Amino acid sequence: MAKHRRTPAPSPNRLRLAVATATAAALTGGFFVATAGTASAATPGVAASDADFNGDGMADVATSAPLANVAGHAGAGQVSVLYGGGKHTTISQNSTGVPGSAETNDAFGSVTAYGDFDADGYDDLAVGAPGEDVGTDKDGGTVAILFGSPNGLGGGKTLTDPRPTKHDAFGARLAVGDFAGTGFTDIAVATPGSATIDITPGRFTRTGPTGGSYTVSAPVQSGSTGVGIHNLHSGDVNGDHIDDLLVNGYENDSDMGWNANYYLPGTTTGVNASGAVKLPAGVITDIGDVDDDGYGDVVIGLEWDTDSDVPGAQLGGAVKIAHGSANGPDASAVQTIDQDTSGVPGGGETGDDFGGELDLGDINGDGHLDLVVGSAGENLGGVADAGAITVLYGAADGSGITGAGAKLYSQNTPGVPNSDEKDDNFGSDVHIDDLNDDGRGDVIVGALGENGGNGAVYSLTSKADDTLSGSAGTYVSTLGISGSGTPLLGATFAD
Repeated sequence: MAKHRRTPAPSPNRLRLAVATATAAALTGGFFVATAGTASAATPGVAASDADFNGDGMADVATSAPLANVAGHAGAGQVSVLYGGGKHTTISQNSTGVPGSAETNDAFGSVTAYGDFDADGYDDLAVGAPGEDVGTDKDGGTVAILFGSPNGLGGGKTLTDPRPTKHDAFGARLAVGDFAGTGFTDIAVATPGSATIDITPGRFTRTGPTGGSYTVSAPVQSGSTGVGIHNLHSGDVNGDHIDDLLVNGYENDSDMGWNANYYLPGTTTGVNASGAVKLPAGVITDIGDVDDDGYGDVVIGLEWDTDSDVPGAQLGGAVKIAHGSANGPDASAVQTIDQDTSGVPGGGETGDDFGGELDLGDINGDGHLDLVVGSAGENLGGVADAGAITVLYGAADGSGITGAGAKLYSQNTPGVPNSDEKDDNFGSDVHIDDLNDDGRGDVIVGALGENGGNGAVYSLTSKADDTLSGSAGTYVSTLGISGSGTPLLGATFAD
């Protein structure tokens, strides 16, 4: 019996759908569907280490303007790095030492992930450019590795596509992690329309990987436009100190074809799809030990509304938490937090997109993981799609994330730069980093709709009184990015 894929597309306010809509015509007839932020592997504990591209001990943040105009090429894309201490740089494929060249609709930076790929002590950045023309292969796609150094990110190397004739848009989905427990960082790449993941093991050098690659087939639908893998994420769920892989796509084991996440355990021989565990729907995921039991918990943003009929959907969106164990995530008892949960500000409304983005980190410095949730479609004071973020705190007794003491921030909140405006989509991506090394995680917020789609990034410092505040935003003009078209600065962060 043919499967009927009934899962609705992510709402129009979601960042990656905005990127996809603008580039779909150029990318494989619509294969470039909604993608999601990826994160460096996070072992169970308070937080993953922050990115440090120049080795100065201060956290650095990489953000993207994936539809930026570069030298007259619309949608070529750029990546900006905000270094600890206030310096910044913007990189395109026209930058010295970066592989390739800026071309129309390359979408360089549409997905990024960081890790120390060459084990030299400096974090490096993997950057997807799924619209890159590779020789005569139109929209074949590519991944560039930009290497860290005492001067920050500099030259780079192309990650060779191991199966260039089997797909387009290579680099549309990325995740990194130590999937075999070798102590080296591996890179997992997936492409739209396909259920196959290409994993290149670590041991990279400045001239490229020193070994081959292997493939893993995920239990999701594939073979036609709009299906295949929508997102990848990594982290250690079962506490064996080997990173596992989360794969999002349409389920392949029912006639309904709902969106779902699948846990694929890492082993000493790499990712093992035979041990897959099916988890709830939701494109955006994160992994961290929220209940302090030594196992990574899977946090899922299920953004769809109740009228979508997606199993588990709540009005306005929700966060789902599947707690980890030695056997992987427990799919039988999943915790739900939404805007109608006790203590959570506001209330669920159609199109809020609560859970459209999320990130884990210790915001208040108490040693327990907290969760920041983006709701880029939030209407505030009659302003449509102004957007907001909600901070959910880990319980003081280490029992997990709750609604108690939760705080909502928008651009009208005192201490947050700018003001609520229509279609700002504040919260279109979120990220937690300790930017000032005070032991509290600061919150970086993307607002891809700011200034008519130019986009912006807001860094909100975590204060001792458990509030967030920032003095100014970072805009395309700040970073030397062209305001032509809709560059969507802050569209995604490398986690």
